[in-house]
Amino acid sequence: GPGATGAVSAATYSTVPRVAFYAGLKNPHEGYEVLKFDDVVTNLGNSYDAASGKFTCAIPGTYFFTYHVLMRGGDGTSMWADLCKNGQVRASAIAQDADQNYDYASNSVVLHLDSGDEVYVKLDGGKAHGGNNNKYSTFSGFLLYPD
Repeated sequence: GPGATGAVSAATYSTVPRVAFYAGLKNPHEGYEVLKFDDVVTNLGNSYDAASGKFTCAIPGTYFFTYHVLMRGGDGTSMWADLCKNGQVRASAIAQDADQNYDYASNSVVLHLDSGDEVYVKLDGGKAHGGNNNKYSTFSGFLLYPD
């Protein structure tokens, strides 16, 4: 027949952009601040910046993000962690200190991003546990479908 059966051109794969990151939180944070996940494990495409804690879109498309933030409790407080896109909250999570000292706030989103859009996780009150190199608190995301 015409051409090899079932063969797919190698170019099909090489033209698909690869964007993915995964980072942990080394240092504790509290109050109202962007969480700087500075223990970067994966950063395909170099779109995540550990210094600012922000993912900046370089390739427009649909992305998946997830975050898990361990609350540092013990004083009867709560912690809120929001995922933001360009300053607008797109997902929220809360951890409450009942009888335990630690609790998780986590959520996931699927968002369309344009070039230059920023995605990050910020505290909206409470204390986030650092964890040194243990990666108790993590932030990750990847490109599902480029435009």
